[in-house]
This record gives sequence, C-alpha cells and structure tokens, in this order.
Amino acid sequence: MSLSVGDTAPEFSLPDQDKQVVSLAELRGAPVLVVFYPFAFSGTCTGELCQLRDELATYTDAGVRVVAISTDPTFALKAFREKEGFGFPLLSDFWPHGATAQAYGVFNDKAGMALRGTFLVDAEGTITFAEINGPGDARAQSGWKDAVAELSAAA
Repeated sequence: MSLSVGDTAPEFSLPDQDKQVVSLAELRGAPVLVVFYPFAFSGTCTGELCQLRDELATYTDAGVRVVAISTDPTFALKAFREKEGFGFPLLSDFWPHGATAQAYGVFNDKAGMALRGTFLVDAEGTITFAEINGPGDARAQSGWKDAVAELSAAA
C-alpha cells in the first residue's frame, strides 16, 4: 500500500554513504524531500539524481532537506556520490532489505529494489506530495518544485 498526501511519513533511520545514520526524526522541523530510486550507477537514476544535484538550490533555498534512498549497500553509494558530486546524502535501505521502501509502499519484491517514489514531507512529518513511477519511467521533477513552492507559500 503506497502513501498519499495527508498521511504521516513513516520514520526511518538509515546509514548514509559514510555509514552515518540519518533519521527522519532528526530532520523534523524542516521539510524533507525523500527520493527513492532503484540503483546507483544505472542510467535513469544517474540522470535523475544529477538533475536534482544541479537544481539543488531550488530545494535548499526553500529550506527543504533532500535525501535519496536506494537498496544499494553503503559502499556503492559512497562511490556513486563521489563520482557524481551529489550534495545530499544517499541513504542505504540495504538491510533489512528494502524495509523503508516497503513502509513507503515503493518496494518491488520481485526485483528487490525501490521504485521511483518521491515524497515531500512537511516540518511536522505529514506527506504533502507523493509520486510513484515504475522502473524505467523517469520522473518529471517539475511536480516536486511546484510542491516545494506551494509548501513555501503556505509557511
């Protein structure tokens, strides 16, 4: 079951590319853009995260924290972040495998990976934007930006 606008975002505590634990609870007080993606180094995922990297100021200038989550191990995420120069944490949902993706309703059991799920969580932990795209279905990030603009205007 996937999550919808108005739902409370499930908590998570996941290691980042440097094995430092990042939790949604620690980020509370600021909006968080949670971006699930299937695999580090894959073509579509790299393109999406590079666009996010290049347009990061759109989010950070609005006070939004950005985290990207995949089922890759931390070692792969470290190499991916270093190669592409991402300025946001890459979180590993490797073990228990896909547990956070499952909680958000974006885990593909057959492939053992996260779908392309995007959630904007407000400062209180409520989902204000939710989008799920299947494997190979690249996301248009304009919807994310519109959601951030709406959230900023309401603040």
